[in-house]
Amino acid sequence: MLKYDLTYKSYGERSILIEWPKKIDENILEDILNFKNCIIERSNEVIIQIKSAYNSILITYDLGIDNINTKISTLKTLYSARIETALPVRKLWKVPVCYDHEFALDLEYISKLKKLSKTEIVNIHSTGIYTVFFIGFLPGFLYLGGLDNRLITPRRSTPRLQINKGDVGIGGSQTGIYPNQSPGGWHIIGNSPILFFDASKKTPCFAKAGDKIQFVPIDLKTYRRIEVEMQAGIYNLESEVIDG
Repeated sequence: MLKYDLTYKSYGERSILIEWPKKIDENILEDILNFKNCIIERSNEVIIQIKSAYNSILITYDLGIDNINTKISTLKTLYSARIETALPVRKLWKVPVCYDHEFALDLEYISKLKKLSKTEIVNIHSTGIYTVFFIGFLPGFLYLGGLDNRLITPRRSTPRLQINKGDVGIGGSQTGIYPNQSPGGWHIIGNSPILFFDASKKTPCFAKAGDKIQFVPIDLKTYRRIEVEMQAGIYNLESEVIDG
């Protein structure tokens, strides 16, 4: 198991921020998820929440931290002594996306910028297998790693004030789906008709860090059908269990 030179920082009165090297890397993700799991399983203190991102874990305790050095020392010992833990079952989720011109606001721009046809862009984007690194920004917003280098595109110089629910975008070396209407600076190339966050469910977001995503191109007719099925609560998102 790889080990990294981590940094530990006080983050307010009740929290500690642990940071890994600043890059998008699946080995780092594995280490983050494993350490996060160790903290959850072995901590003797009440933790209100523990959040992970590309390169960090934020731990928030129930009570204020009296001695930050003692707390950090305990975490360092746990990291050094940890063994690989059993992580939750991971899945590959097959997310339907319509790349029709009705939704693909920036497909033409990327096509000209990259000197690729629209069909080539759709094929490249939909054949990739993306890793969910974490969920943030908006409830249900999946931060995905694994974008093909040919599609890496700087974010828009002027963000849009409103991105539609389900819009699929590219921003820098990332791709992702906006789960709700919001401002956004990513280039929009399609839209997915499925629901990415449902507060009424025990697990509001179907995916978790470590899962995989593949985009499945659909036509406009299929998009409208899935929309209806989603509203009726009868649509089942295709998935399969994967190893690691």
